[in-house]
Amino acid sequence: MKKVRDELLEFVRERDWEQFHSPKNLAMAMAVEASEILEIFQWKTEEESKNLSKDEVRHLREEVADVFLYLVNLASKYDIDIIQASHDKMVLNREKYPADLARGKSDKYDAYKRNIDN
Repeated sequence: MKKVRDELLEFVRERDWEQFHSPKNLAMAMAVEASEILEIFQWKTEEESKNLSKDEVRHLREEVADVFLYLVNLASKYDIDIIQASHDKMVLNREKYPADLARGKSDKYDAYKRNIDN
C-alpha cells in the first residue's frame, strides 16, 4: 500500500495537482468515479451483470482503479492506513452482523441485535 500511495503522491506532485486535491474534492471525485462503475451495470439484468464482456471488464478495472486511487489519496490526507482501517471495520461488521443471525439475510445491522435480557 505504501508503494501505491507514494507513487500516486509523486504523480500528483509532478503535475502540481495538490492544490486541487482538498479532501472535499477528492471525496467528490471518488463518488464521480464510483458512478462510472454504476454506469457499466446500468440497464443490465442480474445475469448480464455477472457476464461482462472483456471490454466491459477492462473498463470496470480502470474505474475500480480510479476509485481506489482517489481513496488512497483521501486517506493519505488524514494518515489513515486503509488496510488497518479495513481490518478494524471487519471486526465491527462481525459484531453488527453475527453470522448465526445474519446468514442468508440482507437486513440492516440493527435487525441483528441480540436480546441481552435473554
